[in-house]
Amino acid sequence: MSSVFNLCNLVFFANRHNNLNVKPRNARYKIHVTNSRRTELRAQLTTELGEQRAVNTPVSQADVINDDKEVIVGSYGRTPLVLTSGKGCKLYDLDGKEYIDLTSGIAVNALGHGDPDWVRAITDQANVLAHVSNIYYTVPQVNLARRLVASSFADRVFFSNSGTEANEAAIKFSRKFQRFSHPNKADPPTEFISFTNSFHGRTIGSLALTSKEHYRTPFEPVMPGVTFLKYGDIDAVQELLSSGKIAAVFVEPIQGEGGIYGATKEFLKSLRSACDKAGSLLVFDEVQCGLGRTGYLWAHEAYDVTPDIMTLAKPLAGGLPIGATLVTERVNAAINNGDHGSTFAGGPLVCAAAIAVFDKVSDPSFLAEVTKKGDYLKNLLKKKLQGNKHVKEIRGFGLIVGIELEVAATPLVDACRESGLLILTAGKGDVVRLVPPLIISEQELDSAVEIIYKCLHVLDEKSSN
Repeated sequence: MSSVFNLCNLVFFANRHNNLNVKPRNARYKIHVTNSRRTELRAQLTTELGEQRAVNTPVSQADVINDDKEVIVGSYGRTPLVLTSGKGCKLYDLDGKEYIDLTSGIAVNALGHGDPDWVRAITDQANVLAHVSNIYYTVPQVNLARRLVASSFADRVFFSNSGTEANEAAIKFSRKFQRFSHPNKADPPTEFISFTNSFHGRTIGSLALTSKEHYRTPFEPVMPGVTFLKYGDIDAVQELLSSGKIAAVFVEPIQGEGGIYGATKEFLKSLRSACDKAGSLLVFDEVQCGLGRTGYLWAHEAYDVTPDIMTLAKPLAGGLPIGATLVTERVNAAINNGDHGSTFAGGPLVCAAAIAVFDKVSDPSFLAEVTKKGDYLKNLLKKKLQGNKHVKEIRGFGLIVGIELEVAATPLVDACRESGLLILTAGKGDVVRLVPPLIISEQELDSAVEIIYKCLHVLDEKSSN
């Protein structure tokens, strides 16, 4: 019966403005469809879709937005824009309008849109094997893990499907490590330290590590045992670690969602020493800042500090869902068969895509270009914007750059969109976040900054209201 009801739903949504009287899914228990009626429905579907293709009725952005509001859970405050295609660092909406993309799908599309090697890797793998689960071994998963291990501090990798899942794994591994390390202790360390302006995800454990209260409050009680300390306050960290209750310290070397703030080398080095002294693990969340975004393969390389665990996600598969939790052998020794798992994680298709991304981004010449273009972007922004009364600071690392304003950034984001540029906010809504594809050209950066410059006047209008 389920296939019939799926068919009914397809007819209903594809022909919502036609005269097909087919009930949606919520009426499924009241309908009995005979075999003859099933055949009739299929024929009707074929006819109606054929007619629709022949007429080629245009769909407006308003239609899509209205349909979205009817069928999608209302958890997203979407921008009123329907994107349909992309190439390189450009995106196109339903009406064919072109946009320079300085969002990269929130720091995901490291190679831009439609990179031919990435597309080829996915196509070739999809023609062979897409998914089998982690019951079996697969070659792409092992090949990707070998690359990650060879290029980092880590000895082992656990794959998942997103950044928040990667952090959930790090939470579990940290607690299991402490239990393994204190086999005779009734209450081994189970608590965590996180920091102000942090963002580690939206699932219930990662959410507990995220500092913004408006993310956590609707879902409390979240996981207990998390203390938020001021980002950079090593004295407070050392004092809390001395309690002997802290399983791990979670920190972003560069805070993206929090407003593009970078840790100091002194702070991260002191964290490493303090964790070693207390027996706590140090976890670097590089979900947004890792894999080339800063001009280093891993953001923490700039600090000459290594963690016990590192979490990755956003750019790793270039737009397909993946997460990775990298650990040392010391942490891995605590993990047993069945301690954690995932049905979809590390599948052949997504790992083939990730290998294509990794092999390009990890090239030293590619990373040098990221550093060069990051410096070019920051210098250009300072030249064009720094004299504006609403611009407080321009900061960043490689191609993760923030423009802190003394007013809300949303009016500027909206004006830029209308002018053909897509950008993001961060922090308390007062920071413009620029995270373009790592392949962006200087000419595209010139055009983007010029649009920002020409749109700054909207901040005057909003601040005077």
